[in-house]
Amino acid sequence: MPNYLGVDYGTKRIGLAWADELGIALPIGAIAGVEYSSHLEELRKEIEQRDIDDLVVGYPLHMDGKVGKRAKEVDLFIDCLEKTFSLPVHRIDERLTSLAVEEAIGKKAKTKKGKESGKVDAAAACLILKDFLSRGSREGMLSFS
Repeated sequence: MPNYLGVDYGTKRIGLAWADELGIALPIGAIAGVEYSSHLEELRKEIEQRDIDDLVVGYPLHMDGKVGKRAKEVDLFIDCLEKTFSLPVHRIDERLTSLAVEEAIGKKAKTKKGKESGKVDAAAACLILKDFLSRGSREGMLSFS
């Protein structure tokens, strides 16, 4: 089984989670800031350190399943990931992921300090990765023509 890096893309932080050959997803933190070049350098470090084979990115569809503005931003981010790292990138529907994380973590996640720490973002990345792993490597992936 390959090593996966789960990614919850956001404009303020990028949440990260990791799963190895055992297939257990674990939150590993968040990359703060809005500077693309620093995001890519931080991602490169994680990819190299954890010997990542595939990236799994949360894809924010609207509740009706349509692609909106946020999903188009994620498409641009994914294009950048593919060009920079030459790794397979899998899109996973992330509707309600952040809400589920905030409910699971509780009110602490809603405080400013909790959000700044990146715990919600890392936990959301973990849920995205768990969803991907539970479906099997290719089953349930979003595909766009």
